[in-house]
Amino acid sequence: MWIDTHCHLDAAEFAADRDAVVARAGAAGVHMAVLPAVDVGSFATVADCAHRYGYAYALGLHPLAVPRAQPGDLEQLRAAVAAALPDPRFVGIGEIGLDFMNGTADAPLQERFYAEQLRIAAQFQLPVILHVRRSADRLLYHLRRSGVQGGIAHAFNGSKVQAQGFLELGLRLGFGGSSTYEGSQRIRSFAAGLPEHALVLETDAPDIPPQWLRDGGEVLRNEPAQLPRIAGVIAGLRGMSAAELAEQTSRNARAALPRLAHL
Repeated sequence: MWIDTHCHLDAAEFAADRDAVVARAGAAGVHMAVLPAVDVGSFATVADCAHRYGYAYALGLHPLAVPRAQPGDLEQLRAAVAAALPDPRFVGIGEIGLDFMNGTADAPLQERFYAEQLRIAAQFQLPVILHVRRSADRLLYHLRRSGVQGGIAHAFNGSKVQAQGFLELGLRLGFGGSSTYEGSQRIRSFAAGLPEHALVLETDAPDIPPQWLRDGGEVLRNEPAQLPRIAGVIAGLRGMSAAELAEQTSRNARAALPRLAHL
């Protein structure tokens, strides 16, 4: 079985054909996906989708949603997490993190929300799903002080030192469509050379489409059914079979998000 550890199935891009998207995923062998929330308004939606389709979900405030967040959103998150704890499909805190792609003008606000969400994760002893974009060092700075152990650094594209930092804190590194881009040499090198316990698979659907969804001049929507083909590229980079990679990365996903083991 393939596990897509990062999929925004609740996104508007899937509104017209969500059932068909899930059916295609199942036909391709993807029977589990983790749906991270991005803001307070998506908390109920990701939970509903997870229950409807037999998937899992996480609750958090995405760094790009922080500028429009309300003063009470962190307390709403804390309350939602407490309420979700009995739900076996709830697996962690995410998608949280830092995004400095367009500069660091709002870095203090992002870091305040990130640090507080780490405190929530530590309070409830939950793993985190991290958004990492030109921000790995600051993510690690706060993570090392948080007491949080475990989770996933989603769409990792940092340095070897940063990768080791996340691994030392018990996180796994997420790889998906970017691994299929021949120009993404650093990502492909990581996908090829990381220890077997270190990586998990993801699509970030509808985003980060693999190369073949970009080749026709129009960038097409990504979806979980693409995961096995993406994994085939990664398996080739690692010199192993797709079946071996499926077993290995599924085991890693359950280690990163332990509540998955019960689903």
